[in-house]
Amino acid sequence: MARKVLIIDDEDDIREVAALSLESVAGWVVVTASSGAQGLARAQEHKPDAILLDVMMPGMDGPSTFRELRNNPLTANIPVLLLTAKVQNSDQRRFADLGVEAVLFKPFDPMTLSAQIASVLGWS
Repeated sequence: MARKVLIIDDEDDIREVAALSLESVAGWVVVTASSGAQGLARAQEHKPDAILLDVMMPGMDGPSTFRELRNNPLTANIPVLLLTAKVQNSDQRRFADLGVEAVLFKPFDPMTLSAQIASVLGWS
């Protein structure tokens, strides 16, 4: 059975490249959302196996979206990986302290993105 991943990112290009990458390289089913609020709704509706969540978004940012996901019994146990362009150590520690599975960095390599996600989550 194919894995299902929800990508929440306000940048169209990032969403499209990541979705295409996960679909074509790994054969996963991808659902996308362009905002934190839309992502919360799609997470409840589609029950993905994992969520790739952008940190910097207008309105509800990634950390706020992550907290809302954790506060909802329907989405509380879905593994979340943050996607960020912020690579400073202080930012990395702050993100890790949230309790996410991993922090992945932009720009990412579309050819290895699915392998990174699978490795972090123990998917064979």
